[in-house]
Amino acid sequence: MDCENGTDVVEFVLVGFSSQPEQQPLYFIACLLMYGAGLLGNIVMFILISVDAHLQTAMYFLLRSLSMVDVGFLTITVPQMMVHILSSPKIIPFYSCMAQLFFFYVFGVTDMYIVSVMALDRYVAICNPLHYATVMNQKVCVHLVAGCWIIAILNSMLHVGLLLRLKYCGDNHLSHFFCDHQPLLQLSSSDITLNEVIIYFEGIPVIFGPFVFIVITYVCIVAAVVKFSASGRRKAFSTCSSHLTMVGLFYCAATGAYFLPTSNYSSQRGTVFAIMYTLITPMSNPYIYSLRNKDVQKALRNLLGRVSVSHS
Repeated sequence: MDCENGTDVVEFVLVGFSSQPEQQPLYFIACLLMYGAGLLGNIVMFILISVDAHLQTAMYFLLRSLSMVDVGFLTITVPQMMVHILSSPKIIPFYSCMAQLFFFYVFGVTDMYIVSVMALDRYVAICNPLHYATVMNQKVCVHLVAGCWIIAILNSMLHVGLLLRLKYCGDNHLSHFFCDHQPLLQLSSSDITLNEVIIYFEGIPVIFGPFVFIVITYVCIVAAVVKFSASGRRKAFSTCSSHLTMVGLFYCAATGAYFLPTSNYSSQRGTVFAIMYTLITPMSNPYIYSLRNKDVQKALRNLLGRVSVSHS
């Protein structure tokens, strides 16, 4: 059905996790716990790296940037999702929906690119340690992180702009718990061929470019590490394994959510993948990447010690 006067849908109804009321409190508690854990871990990491003089290196600068992005990534979807879990109807205005998708893309793509810069950091630290401080200096890190943000913003402007040209008529029930790309395409009454072409020809390089870079980087790291002593190999692989685990989790979820045809999209599949990249990955990043690190643990003990002394 075509709209005679542009878009006649002024708001969307988010279907959410489940239509069964008895399950809603369980979803709310689970989301609240994961959101709280994600905020706590990322904010603690940001504070520790900002105040501890021993954590003023390129690796921790990137980790602090990642923590800031993950706070935004969590906050752009989860609080609204928790409100909608316990409310009815679950309504979001049209332009609020588009704004949410815009910032969701900004934080999500920035997250991916910072993770790829972290792979570069590990490569320089392991394969060229004598020049690490020179190559990964503060100016270089600032430029790299700024580049991540710029790419993410331009990518978001492109995809949200293409969505705004579509028409939405009649049914306004969005098969998701937040405003995501595939459910919006599925709901549109317009021809979405251009949107899907752009997803594949622009989205795949933007999303999988960092992934290919990470794979190539780690191939080079492995080639260098096999020449190390046994203890050196264990230390290097321990540093890299957590990073690779979260990269794999994030990219599996992104592939399942965005790069299968819209005609094959299902709300159940979309929900599962979305939980992985909107909640689990940003919640886990500070614990996987940082809070297991001895330097971070020492910085945390020092901070808690200073806080207890100031209150005694």
